[in-house]
Amino acid sequence: MAEQPPNRVQHEGSPSEPVASPARAGRPILVQKYGGSSVADVDRIGKVADRVVAARRAGNDVVVVVSAMGKTTDGLLALARQAANAGLGAGAAADPPRRELDMLLSTGERVSMALLSIAIQARGFEAISFTGSQSGILTNDRHFDARIIEVRPFRIEDELARGRIVIVAGYQGMSYRREITTLGRGGSDTTAVALAAALGAERCEIYSDVDGVYSADPRVVPDARHLPELDCAVLQEMAECGAKVVCAQAVEWARRSGVALYARSTFDAVDVGDALDGADAPRAGAGAKQTVVRRFAPGSAPRARAIVAEANVVLARAHGGLKLDELLRAAGELGIGVRDLSFAGGGGAFVIPLLNVPDWQGARRRLAALLPSVELAEGLASVSVVGDGLTATAEPLARFSDVLARAGITPRLTVAGPLRLGALVAAPEAEPAQRLLHASFVDP
Repeated sequence: MAEQPPNRVQHEGSPSEPVASPARAGRPILVQKYGGSSVADVDRIGKVADRVVAARRAGNDVVVVVSAMGKTTDGLLALARQAANAGLGAGAAADPPRRELDMLLSTGERVSMALLSIAIQARGFEAISFTGSQSGILTNDRHFDARIIEVRPFRIEDELARGRIVIVAGYQGMSYRREITTLGRGGSDTTAVALAAALGAERCEIYSDVDGVYSADPRVVPDARHLPELDCAVLQEMAECGAKVVCAQAVEWARRSGVALYARSTFDAVDVGDALDGADAPRAGAGAKQTVVRRFAPGSAPRARAIVAEANVVLARAHGGLKLDELLRAAGELGIGVRDLSFAGGGGAFVIPLLNVPDWQGARRRLAALLPSVELAEGLASVSVVGDGLTATAEPLARFSDVLARAGITPRLTVAGPLRLGALVAAPEAEPAQRLLHASFVDP
């Protein structure tokens, strides 16, 4: 049984603890999230509808969060860039305004939610679709990578009480200024977990085209192991460093609220009837895998759990008496993230992940104008060993450095913490580094 979360949640920007409201009587609530590959076309949407209907028949109230179909978000982002740069002279470039990006990109999930609702109704079940704002997802005032500050799911609760399946557009919400906002890459995961926490759901099931979390990317490391159980702290560290099964902000919500996550493949068969476990939804069929993520996983000795890589990061080095507050102010103005920051005496280094930067070249020019003393190195990737107890002794970091040195890989930056050993390397070196580190840390 999943750990029971509070029923109404305040989060980012609120110093208070989550406030629980009275538990909802009746059927247990199940939240399911389906990624873009799961709803890539009408046929796949139909298969998702079958799975959702099976969960409803099993005795659950069901809330479904959907991503945009396939690569819709990438296509819309490309259109925005074309529109922003149409008619400009050679060599000139303009960034799409972030507010308008949110207005545009949020339409992708609305298509998915309406089509899934139609498919479920065609199967004889009542369903209704809601946007993020209609669902009560309230965010801060950032565009393109907003954070949820509160969830008020009153309309969802009303429709569940009427016996309907509720379909929610993921990745989006509404700011306190009543502006449409989006939650950054992987934001549909965050929508699902935040709703599960606010609704007091039994659990949150994350469906994608992979059957859970692995010890490395199987496309890069053929010997990667499936991880049947993880704790939230380790998975959050993995997600922050580039693992893509569940986004980092979603895992943070799960850790704070106690929601258990079940990462599964949409394309595994489903057993109904005898496969039911109490009030749970139909489980994956025989031989299917999943990863269960809880606040506290079963105890085990501290060890490395996975190798994670993130492409497309930038290393910034600050010189010339730059002040930390100047650096952070510039990053805030440009809407870029800062990670692995080390700063002292006017010098230091930090990493800029580009996942949620819609137009890096424009941001790069403005950063150079604001902070001319900062040197930027591109064409890099980060490679990390994630686990627990990694700095309890010096041996893991010494082994980490030795593995890279023996392969002729010279890190541009090395970081170490209890949950992570990481290095920035040239992008072509990332794949061999992952295989070597996996053999040294995970395979033994």
